[in-house]
Amino acid sequence: MRGLLTTIRGSQRPEEWKACVSLVGAALAFSLMTVCVKHLGGRLPVAEVVLIRSVISLVITLTMMSLLGVSPWGQQKGLLLVRGALGTGALLMFFHAISSLPLAAATLLQYTYPTLTTLCAWALLREPIRKRISLAVALGLFGVLLVVQPEWAGQSMAGLPPLSALIGLGGALLTALAYVSVRQLSVREHPLVIVFYFPLVSVPATLPLLVGGFVLPMGSEWLWLVGVGLLTQLGQVWLTEGLAALPAARATSINYVQVVFATLWGVLIFAEPVTGTVIIGAMCVLGATLISLSARQTNQAGSIARG
Repeated sequence: MRGLLTTIRGSQRPEEWKACVSLVGAALAFSLMTVCVKHLGGRLPVAEVVLIRSVISLVITLTMMSLLGVSPWGQQKGLLLVRGALGTGALLMFFHAISSLPLAAATLLQYTYPTLTTLCAWALLREPIRKRISLAVALGLFGVLLVVQPEWAGQSMAGLPPLSALIGLGGALLTALAYVSVRQLSVREHPLVIVFYFPLVSVPATLPLLVGGFVLPMGSEWLWLVGVGLLTQLGQVWLTEGLAALPAARATSINYVQVVFATLWGVLIFAEPVTGTVIIGAMCVLGATLISLSARQTNQAGSIARG
């Protein structure tokens, strides 16, 4: 494995390799964030977790921008606000799907977003759909199917509540559009500015949802909430840096590795069972990630992204 990674690194330009490392780091941070959410146990409302996470991210981002002398408002305010709204909507819809669907079903619906990102980047940014990345997306999605093992894998979508399933798919679509907007914004905007607009929108968006329903966190819940905020901040910064240097389709196919991380934490921390099917699925996801890591960015794709 070490020799393979060395070979892959040698085939990359330095900025591409750094972007790949950032994306894997983002996947690791987001997977650990879900561990913190799981430790919360569901006592706090979803909107409250999103709100507190956003407040922590807002404070950290403003502090970092102040230290670096970066203006928080950016140049493309309209698109920045759209990015914030897309990210907020995607998060709320995903959490709603988790609460109303089997976890495996909600996870699989959410992880259709790399495929949707590939299509959206092709339609909106004119990024070409490369055969190797298409293979990585398909292999990664198949691996996710094996890892989450949804009970309805052999059934029709009619077996799920239609509205909840549509909301789950809607969350994946908004995630894809958010990634495409980050890719476009990264051409001109500082990564911290892009990160800043997410909580700037999500804080006022979630406040009305908590009117009369706020639950005061207790004891260790504060620790897990801080963990959610800090890990989200790391994940957002690394994700933005990765999307600034790589086409959206390739970047999101690398994010499949988050499923492997999440499965690993489930086994090590929560003593969740692991089967041969899960192992095969994890290997498919890792294979998809390695295919994406080994893909070189073409000059055409780079020129389109900068255009």
